[in-house]
Amino acid sequence: MAKEVKVKVEGKVVKVNHDIYVVEVTLSNDKTATIEAHVSGKMRRNIIRILPGDKVVVEMSPKDLTRGLITYRM
Repeated sequence: MAKEVKVKVEGKVVKVNHDIYVVEVTLSNDKTATIEAHVSGKMRRNIIRILPGDKVVVEMSPKDLTRGLITYRM
C-alpha cells in the first residue's frame, strides 16, 4: 500500500473552541472554507499556543477535506 499524500494549505485562525487544541481555520486557497483543525503533538509538547488571527499551515487528507492538523504557526 502506498502512503497517502497530505495536502498542505495556509490559513488563518478564526475561532478557538472550548478545547484549546481544536480551532476553526479559514483557508487561503482559491475557495475560502472554514475547517476544524487539531494542534499537532509536537506543538502541544512545546506548549505553542494558537490564538485567533494567527497564520498557520494545515495538513489535510485528500479523503476528508473538512478536518486538518495544524503543523506550523507563522
